Amino acid sequence: MEIKVLGSGCNHCKKTKDVVAAAIQELGIDAAVVEVQDIPSIMAYGVMSTPAIVIDEKVVSTGKVPAKSQVVQMIRQAVQLT
Repeated sequence: MEIKVLGSGCNHCKKTKDVVAAAIQELGIDAAVVEVQDIPSIMAYGVMSTPAIVIDEKVVSTGKVPAKSQVVQMIRQAVQLT
């Protein structure tokens, strides 16, 4: 599983990355967390508001720092779809 955190590297983006890492640890899964700060790459996902989270190339959150419980649920839903 690959989880991307899209954003400029601002404090909200860093916090989002930390929340994603904590959710991965809680679930005990093997997942790579990738930061994407390149604006054209972010726009290629159709994201207009960051931070955003992309799980296995599907945008699941934009424009906010989600709670860890929300990220856990996003990951669980992504795992069920595969």
